[in-house]
Order: sequence, then structure tokens, then C-alpha cells
Amino acid sequence: MNKLSIGTWLTIYSEAIAEIMSSSGYDWVTIDLEHTPISLSQAEKLIRVIDLNDCKPYVRVSSNSESEIKRVLDFGAKGIIVPMICNAGDIKKAIESCFYPPKGNRGMGLNRSHGYGENIKKTDYINNTSDEIEVFATIESKEALKNLDDIFQQDITGYIIGPYDLSSSIGKPGNFFSDEFIAAEKLILETAKKYKIRRGIHVVEPDLDQLKEKIKDGYNFIAYSVDFRMLDES
Repeated sequence: MNKLSIGTWLTIYSEAIAEIMSSSGYDWVTIDLEHTPISLSQAEKLIRVIDLNDCKPYVRVSSNSESEIKRVLDFGAKGIIVPMICNAGDIKKAIESCFYPPKGNRGMGLNRSHGYGENIKKTDYINNTSDEIEVFATIESKEALKNLDDIFQQDITGYIIGPYDLSSSIGKPGNFFSDEFIAAEKLILETAKKYKIRRGIHVVEPDLDQLKEKIKDGYNFIAYSVDFRMLDES
């Protein structure tokens, strides 16, 4: 969990942009369903493009929804980023949605991740690949700050800070340099180190100096910018 992993964020439905991003050296590309007009049908196409470029397709789901998590995993998502995790019960629900029994309660269907039925015969996906799904809790509220130990001791891959929601929750919307935000960020980071999970943050602006700073701070799971900010800055 100490190896540095850098990905990026996809909010615009464009298979061309997905192809460019996923062939640019990122470890993963996250398809954002929470704050974008991307539909589940479109997400399925983007997952395919990213996956076929040998890059991990992650999905930030719109909510902690068993139905939505199940469907994007069936499409072939390799990781799930779950928004607004506030306590142990929230993350336990997400874990149960991501994994088949006995670990969870994910329903079984035949779709892309199962080779449209072929992998069921070989049992590769059910017995191996499905156990490797990565689950990330988004920490973005004052309530979550009170429950970090309970959240991080669960069977998750790591966390990522939702910087805008977190700053808003502590009364400093959009201010990532306030004393309150810096203290919250440090608390999350240090708590995560105890549990040896991936420590994540989103560097929203395409700024390499910010990226290097976050690596120096101890983050090892970093979303570097987002498609629309890259386009705007360019």
C-alpha cells in the first residue's frame, strides 16, 4: 500500500478523451457519476475503453447504492469510490455491495466482467478478480472526522478526501489553506497511516508543484486534476 499510485478524473462523456487519458501513463482513471451527467450506459462504454488500454477503470458512484455499485462492477470497474462515508455502517454497506458472499451480498449476473458468461465457466472472475476490487471511502464531513478509526479499520483499500465538501462541512467552503482544513487533513492522513491503507487526495488544478507537495506530505493515492480543468488551463 506504500507504492505511489496516480490517476485522474473523467467528467465529460467522450470515449476519445477516455482513450487519451487512459493511454497517458496514469495507473487509473475515475469515471465520475456523482457530479456529472454521465449515465450508466455511457459509463459502461467508458469503462471498456479505459480497461482495454490496460488502465484501471474506477467509478465514483453517485451514492452508496447497492444497485449502482453492482452494475458498474458488472460492466468491469476495478475500483469503487464511495461518496460521503460518515461512519463504519456506511463503509460496511459499500463493502457488502462490492463483494460476493460470504464477504458481501453482491448479486451475480452475466455481463462484461464475467466475459458475458465465459468466465463463469472458468470461474476466474468469481474466484479471483472479484476479490481484487478496490474500495475507497470518501472522507468529506465533520462526522467522518469523528469516526476515522471505525472507518479505516474496515476491509478497504484506502480513502480519498473530498476537499470541497470537507471544507464546506467545517465552515470554510473552498478554503484548503484554513487552519481548520489543514488540521482535518493532517488528522485523516495520520489516522490512515495506522491502518496501512492508501492515503488519497484530489489535486484539482493541473499543477505539478501541488502534486509534488502532496507526495511529499505522504499521500500515495492521488487523483491528478480533472478533464475540464486540463482543457481550461490548456
